[in-house]
Amino acid sequence: MNKSSHNKLVSFIWSIADDCLRDVYVRGKYRDVILPMIVLRRLDALLEPTKEAVLEELEFQKVQMGFTELEDKGFEQATGYVFYNTSKWTLQKLKDTATNSAQILQANFEDYLNGFSPNVKEIIEKFKLRSQVRHMATKDVLLDVLEKFTSSYINLTPFEKEDPEGRKLPALSNLGMGYVFEELIRKFNEENNEEAGEHFTPREVIDLMTHIIFDPIKDKLPPVMTIYDPACGSGGMLTESQNFIKDEEGDIRATGDVYLYGKEINDETYAICKSDMMIKGNDPANIRVGSTLSTDEFAGTKFDFMLSNPPYGKSWASEQKYIKDGSDVIDTRFQIKLKNYWGVEEDADAIPRSSDGQLLFLMEMVSKMKPLTQSPTGTRIASVHNGSSLFTGDAGGGESNIRRYIIENDWLEAIVQLPNNLFYNTGITTYIWILSNNKPTHRKGKVQLIDAGQLYRKLRKNLGNKNCEFAPEHITEIVEIYTKMGIAEREGEQGISAQVFDNADFGYYKATIERPKRLKAQFTTARIETLRYDKSLSEPMKYAFETFGESIYNNTKQHEKELLDWCEKNELNLSSANKKKLTKKDTWQKHLNLVKIGTALLNAIGDREYNDFNNFKMLVDAEIKKQKLNISASDKKVILNAVSWYDAEAHKVIKKVEKLSGDKLNKLLAHLDCKEKDLADFGYYPWSHPELVLGSLKKGEYITYETESDLRDTENVPLKDNIHSYFLREVNPHVPEAWINLDATKIGYEISFNKYFYKHTPLRSIEDVTQDILVLEQQSDGLIADILNLV
Repeated sequence: MNKSSHNKLVSFIWSIADDCLRDVYVRGKYRDVILPMIVLRRLDALLEPTKEAVLEELEFQKVQMGFTELEDKGFEQATGYVFYNTSKWTLQKLKDTATNSAQILQANFEDYLNGFSPNVKEIIEKFKLRSQVRHMATKDVLLDVLEKFTSSYINLTPFEKEDPEGRKLPALSNLGMGYVFEELIRKFNEENNEEAGEHFTPREVIDLMTHIIFDPIKDKLPPVMTIYDPACGSGGMLTESQNFIKDEEGDIRATGDVYLYGKEINDETYAICKSDMMIKGNDPANIRVGSTLSTDEFAGTKFDFMLSNPPYGKSWASEQKYIKDGSDVIDTRFQIKLKNYWGVEEDADAIPRSSDGQLLFLMEMVSKMKPLTQSPTGTRIASVHNGSSLFTGDAGGGESNIRRYIIENDWLEAIVQLPNNLFYNTGITTYIWILSNNKPTHRKGKVQLIDAGQLYRKLRKNLGNKNCEFAPEHITEIVEIYTKMGIAEREGEQGISAQVFDNADFGYYKATIERPKRLKAQFTTARIETLRYDKSLSEPMKYAFETFGESIYNNTKQHEKELLDWCEKNELNLSSANKKKLTKKDTWQKHLNLVKIGTALLNAIGDREYNDFNNFKMLVDAEIKKQKLNISASDKKVILNAVSWYDAEAHKVIKKVEKLSGDKLNKLLAHLDCKEKDLADFGYYPWSHPELVLGSLKKGEYITYETESDLRDTENVPLKDNIHSYFLREVNPHVPEAWINLDATKIGYEISFNKYFYKHTPLRSIEDVTQDILVLEQQSDGLIADILNLV
């Protein structure tokens, strides 16, 4: 169907809504009638020619054979489709025989709906069509709607026909049906001030995807082919893929059988997809409704080809419970193993943020790739994503781990950047990921990036956000450079660029760089007073002490209600655990004891300010021992934290002195992959190091320092680089006291098209800019010259 025919059909259908439904439905609800009626008429028109044959089969089964349950096969043979209707009605007959009684028409219409085969009845239920029929009948518009949809001037079938004047009415293919659906949804939502939601994939994008997926193996396609789309919408990708490889005039003309599989969460689009599968003779049972992420509908099934445009930027928070139990991944599709920095294989997080589940759809497809032991061609995948899938997520996070899993398994062949505003309902940049678990030799260990973002032609009229498209020659150019795994440089503003990279070029080590904690310390009455309150409950505890005084320590329960009422009045919104903690006598006694111990230490040590926390801590330990103060290690830490603070001029805080020699030293050097002289770069400072705090150490003794978390930093080191070399080159000259925490190293992967394809445009010279200003000056009566002090 060409654009002109498409626009005429959409306008005609929209006029049905305006003419018949204006006073019965608000405009945003037109879709509740229009969409199911389109599908119903599409099925009905195909069944019309075989109505008599179906009725004969019905009489044969009921009267002659005496069947109490009808057998589908006889009716399917009569219609030539996998669906049928055993009632005496067609939509045309309902319209032709209608009287002035809306009740009779409603009854006949419901009888007609009840005559459909179970697979069509499911579609009717998904559309909630019965309730719409009752509503239209009540409002006396059902006959008007019937007259419009049975008009001989529209063609909703996949076959070409003529109108009463002999003018050709083009066939409405599955993809054409998808376009009509998309356009109507867009118009309905505009009327209702709603966003369109899912993004329908333009014809030329599907064309590009099918060429990329099938062309490279067109001479060795398997005899039986399965194609899957986990977010199939109205089924355009599935049927266009089938058409592409079975087209008798195409390049492939496959002779094998093709089986289509899909899943769709939206009831309306699912119903449209299923109806078109039935029309095309595909098995409608292979199209399932529901969430792909919540249920592994095709568990155990592997597919030859997968094409999809999953939803992006869409929350999947409501489905997390089916995938994760706490921190444990319970769905095998998203369970992966990756090697850590040391080469040890571990369970890895392959779950992206709950606000965007598009990479989960990619993992769903990856989990259903056919192993080469099952099919010599393996599986080929094309999936559309936005930029988030390329670079969102930190090393060790779900998104990064998914990219890493795919690239390190050498499944990623290429990524194609598409132009902005190519899709109907989004103007953002999109990308096609091409995966294969059977890469040809010249692609092994490589990834090709193709920037086709400037390769397009403008539309005469925008279609929603869509203001451009691929011309056939653009698709040919992209497919050619992909097939040849070519490298290209864009010439001028438009054109295509392409580069080829090693898999490792996208990976990096996230190296943690530590700096020592430097603390000053001093006992003061004010600092000790902060020990009276728990940090997480300081506000209500302060209020309670100021209000109830010393009574709060021994009569805590007596003040419980008033204290909790005050918290609620001041909207503190405490958790149940904190409420219990706040009103527990032990909590108050613990903090009172901290104040008493702190006061005792202040009296003994005094309020001198110490620049060396190590000496200060030794004095505290000695005094605790001397006074036999009853204090736990954790409480002592609370007191020390209260009376100390970071200061860049203070001494480093020692963590411990460690003896490293012999086998222990050798193991550490092997672990860090360094020489003994390099240990300071990894946080082990030897006896000969110039900066010693506690005097001379013995040979073989090493100091390690406490780390200052606020100064902790990370460096992204390319996988092809060495972390230690990078540290010596990029970090140590600027921060000599820093060291590498190698045990915290994580591996990440990201793909940045801007990094690889950005071209710097130099700024114009000041002379050129000045000249342009002076030209403007001639048109502005000398004002600019005054401003620039040029006169």
